[in-house]
Amino acid sequence: MSAARGGPAVQGVLFDWGGTLSRWADVDLLDLWEAAARHIDPERVAELTERLLSVEAAMWQRIETTQQSTTLSEVLAEATRTLGVDVAEAVLEEAATHHLDAWTPHIAHDPEAVPTLRALRARGLRTGLLSNTMWPRAFHDRFLERDGLLDLLEVRRYTSEMTHTKPHPSVFLEAVAGMDVDDPAAVVFVGDRPIDDISGAKGAGLRAVLRTGGPIPSGHVAPDAEISALPQLLDLVDAWR
Repeated sequence: MSAARGGPAVQGVLFDWGGTLSRWADVDLLDLWEAAARHIDPERVAELTERLLSVEAAMWQRIETTQQSTTLSEVLAEATRTLGVDVAEAVLEEAATHHLDAWTPHIAHDPEAVPTLRALRARGLRTGLLSNTMWPRAFHDRFLERDGLLDLLEVRRYTSEMTHTKPHPSVFLEAVAGMDVDDPAAVVFVGDRPIDDISGAKGAGLRAVLRTGGPIPSGHVAPDAEISALPQLLDLVDAWR
């Protein structure tokens, strides 16, 4: 663990989701696409799933280029246009009979997330989540509630509800405002992506802590600190307070 010091006392900690609070997983919509493909044509599941994944990948590429956010509804509309079948209807009908957990069994939160968040809250700090996603709020909140994190995150911002995505500074500043903190430098952002998380947070004036050890390669942006496990964040916050 390494850290740079200086700046105002920390008042809040804002987290990335995938790879930071959750165990890193390539969280795409694979399970959902397979269910939709099976609903559309049981004889062409593999082919249709591959085409749907390609649509999703193209949408993510557009997001990385423009930093303009998108929603699951927009992805479904694009998939419908590309495949020439009503993908949205298939997904909605599947959703009526399948629980979300059955679609995404690979999503699990870091076992240290709950105790770390509780320790931060015990210190009187505000806590929040900022995630680049095209999933609706209900999808994420369901997983957070399942694993005991929902009530520990006072502010939850999902770019599917915003005009831009990380690393655009506006999304960080909106999350900081939601925490009722006036100075972005009094908020620590914790994430595993050097560009989206670290560069984005620092560009918006926040302190930035890089969580290392995942499959995301290191970038050329220098974080204010690095941690390899969530509990290490507590010593950093104590020093910055």
